[in-house]
Amino acid sequence: MRPIARGAALIFGIVFAGLASAAEAPPGASSCSGCHAAIASADQPASLIGRPASEIVASMLAYKSGQRPATIMDRVARGFSDEEVAAIAAWYAARKN
Repeated sequence: MRPIARGAALIFGIVFAGLASAAEAPPGASSCSGCHAAIASADQPASLIGRPASEIVASMLAYKSGQRPATIMDRVARGFSDEEVAAIAAWYAARKN
């Protein structure tokens, strides 16, 4: 499957299927909070809590493919499968705080 089609399929699956519940953090989600704290400060990246899952997936796929420049996230993104990215994105999107 082409990367764009795969990304669209992942986004569709997240938005319409709700891959993760707010109560159960999927494997790998806790590694995100090391940099993306619940309340971001000037020296930290934005919080992921409550962000649309489609936005998180699109960013991760762009980092993973090298389409989005990064210092660290490109390497982090390559460590996750597409299914893991989808589950983490859905979990963060469902969280309120």
